[in-house]
Amino acid sequence: MRIAVAGGGPAGLYFAALAMQLNPAHEITVWERNSADDTFGFGVVFSDETLGGIEHADPVIYAAMQREFARWDDIDVHYRGRVITSGGHGFAALSRKRLLGILRQRCADLGVTMQFGTEAPDPKRLSADYDLVVAADGVNSAIRTAFADSFCPDLETRQCKYIWLSTDLVFDAFKFYIVPTPYGVMQVHGYPYDATASTFILEMHDRVWAKAGFGDACTDQIAELLAGLLDHHSLFSNNSRWISFGTLRCASWSQENVVLLGDAAHTAHFSIGSGTKLAMEDALALAACLHEQPGLDQALAAYEAERKPVVASTQRAAQSSLEWFENLGQYTGQEPEQFAFNIITRSRRVTYDNLRLRDPEFTAATDEWFAADCLARGFGNGEVVPPMFAPFRLRDLELKNRVVVSAMDMYSASEGTPGEFHLVHLGGKALGGAGLVMTEMVCVSPEGRITPGCAGLYAAAHEEAWRRITDFVHRESTAKVGLQLGHSGRKGSTKLMWEGMDEPLDAGNWPVCGPSPIPYLAGVSQVPHELTEAELAGIKAEFARAAGAALRAGFDLIELHCAHGYLLSSFISPLTNRRTDHYGGSQEARFRYPLEVFSAMRAAWPASRPMTVRISATDWTPGGLDGAGAILLAKAFALAGADAIDVSTGQVTPEETPAFGRSYQTPFADAIRNQTGLATIAVGMISSYDDMNSIIAAGRADLVALGRAHLYDPNWTLHAAAAQGYAGAGAAWPDQWRAGSRPPQTGRTQGPRPRLELIREPVLGRTRHARWRPASHQEGM
Repeated sequence: MRIAVAGGGPAGLYFAALAMQLNPAHEITVWERNSADDTFGFGVVFSDETLGGIEHADPVIYAAMQREFARWDDIDVHYRGRVITSGGHGFAALSRKRLLGILRQRCADLGVTMQFGTEAPDPKRLSADYDLVVAADGVNSAIRTAFADSFCPDLETRQCKYIWLSTDLVFDAFKFYIVPTPYGVMQVHGYPYDATASTFILEMHDRVWAKAGFGDACTDQIAELLAGLLDHHSLFSNNSRWISFGTLRCASWSQENVVLLGDAAHTAHFSIGSGTKLAMEDALALAACLHEQPGLDQALAAYEAERKPVVASTQRAAQSSLEWFENLGQYTGQEPEQFAFNIITRSRRVTYDNLRLRDPEFTAATDEWFAADCLARGFGNGEVVPPMFAPFRLRDLELKNRVVVSAMDMYSASEGTPGEFHLVHLGGKALGGAGLVMTEMVCVSPEGRITPGCAGLYAAAHEEAWRRITDFVHRESTAKVGLQLGHSGRKGSTKLMWEGMDEPLDAGNWPVCGPSPIPYLAGVSQVPHELTEAELAGIKAEFARAAGAALRAGFDLIELHCAHGYLLSSFISPLTNRRTDHYGGSQEARFRYPLEVFSAMRAAWPASRPMTVRISATDWTPGGLDGAGAILLAKAFALAGADAIDVSTGQVTPEETPAFGRSYQTPFADAIRNQTGLATIAVGMISSYDDMNSIIAAGRADLVALGRAHLYDPNWTLHAAAAQGYAGAGAAWPDQWRAGSRPPQTGRTQGPRPRLELIREPVLGRTRHARWRPASHQEGM
């Protein structure tokens, strides 16, 4: 093929070298607007995993890179006058200029035509004149812009400024410096890239940058501000300027015979060391797909199918890291041990278990600190245990561990009365080891039910039935049991979930109500009746009566349901509350009625027993409640006497576009906890004990609620303890089950596949080129 490559950076050059090796009959031309000696930036970073792919794909390039590497295993966190080190991370770096030199030389040796100091021809002309056009021309790609209607790029600009510099201070590890300044907290990301210099990236929130008054010609100003860190060493600029990072995503990476590569297709925040790594992995995959597939269309489709999921996963990790640094100020109250664990696990790629493998001493020190911190806060006996098995106290209620069985509607009550199913469901979860078992949303009136199968607490028979369940939990387990109280509002009078979620009943509907006459599903749901003040007072009294009934029924904790678009949630969100009285309009007014309900319940509930509130921390819809509003809501409930916030999101409006993903709601719990000091419960797509330990140890939440994981395995907590070799009070097996407290033996299984595998098959007496497929979960700094 005749192949045109726009861009002579690592992506374009590496692709050209690999493609030419796979088929020397190709005619490949690379255009680069800058001269061969120009380069911007300083060092580039690779994980050991990525280097394995480069080594297998082109040993010549790898050998040349290897001779230049600065390698390290340690990450040093400089914070509050201490240095905490985590080892076992396995990274290498080299000068970007040297990397480009290696790639240029390899291309020249293979016969690739390179034109430096020359703009690539018009994109449409290239497309017409060449069989394949590879756009490796960076984040400001002219080719992507020319075909924007096909690629559909989206650039999300974030809230931090950073500048890329170099220093002659040669670091001995990857460095995070957390620097308090008169303008606010700043952070330095630093790493060595050769024997004489290190990359030095200074980053800070936009607010801090504005206060500091930095301009682009600011190297001397930065050196003066960070003189103590630099220790008389110098800073160097190379076309360096302040940048607001933008995350680029493209709906499509190919258009006819034009394909995007590297930063032209996607970007991921530099804090996980991913830019050059992703670009070179793209190049490798594209070259291999062209070689393997029978035609260009199939090759480009295979390239996208292979790389898009990997890049999306990396971007999610990078986004978590980026947002962590945007919110760095909320963590500066953490103690050094917790802060170090938090910063290293911020992307969720590196986790508690992963760190225990990389650096057992670091994780052990974190566990020891966590146990001592719990003791200092008045719960536990100082025993060093996995964080999820540390006890926790809310008022006079001590939980044996941090595991919560999340409230899950079962739709199996009869006229509001819980039955045998609820006894087995909740009793079984309590026996399964969780510290706190929550009921489903229990409704305060018949009209407040979501479906005819919803449980209630508005009749004497309900109290008696619930008392049977709480007595069983307290008698047969060491778990505590909590009651979630709520009112369906405009989402009531619907079918059982498995018969048609959110669909109105075919017959027997009851009227629904809300703050405003806005149906949940336009044209499908009932239009809710707008509640009068007298009706609001009546519903508030129902909540208070239910709180008194909860005490008689034997519950240890009450949670008020103010999430997911039910009645109280509908008052909070501006999307569903259009009232013009003192319960609508401003944020303070929209919060008023839920707070009044909470206060009425608090007055009916003993002061020694805790109350929590479940909220939707964002509506996932423009114009709705957002994270900043959730912080204010949490503060308001704290002032009213809430002991913890159970942080969920969404389900307020069907127009929502949630950012689903692993632990996707945890950042909201994290922000509330670390900005308000209020205890939080994290919930949402958390299913592994590794993630739970990571969340708790990092201080992102105090408790973790799991729903579906407990449906899959009612003994989830006990099994998590057994898997971690823990057999203490935080996960005591019932006497009747103790014989099964160790995992049973299993049959023999094959050993694990290697993370990197190169298959070379003889073809007509020669070695056929094989490929490296990068794992979907890359390492991150």
